[in-house]
Amino acid sequence: MSDCVFCKIVAGAIPAEPVAQSDTAFAFYDIAPQAPVHVLVIPKQHITSADEVASSHGGVVDDLILLAQEVVELEGIRESGYRLVFNVGPDAQMSVAHLHMHVLGGRRMEWPPG
Repeated sequence: MSDCVFCKIVAGAIPAEPVAQSDTAFAFYDIAPQAPVHVLVIPKQHITSADEVASSHGGVVDDLILLAQEVVELEGIRESGYRLVFNVGPDAQMSVAHLHMHVLGGRRMEWPPG
């Protein structure tokens, strides 16, 4: 989508600090981190949200998880633990309408999240 910030990042039109990528997914540092490690993992294909994922997207979510596993290894948080978060819709504070997963770690996470 031409007006999607994350699509522009994938296309290289907007700079982002990359962490890792695969053929179908891209991981980069969040510009407003909520934890010492805060990486966004997005599909290179535009999908609006987790609510829009369909069987026709075959393997997209799998690849996001696999890339997140690479990210936590690279960032050194696999052993200490991490959080994977998909926000869906305005009440969940989804700020960009492009499927994305937050990888958060590097500190003890609070529960309930606040």
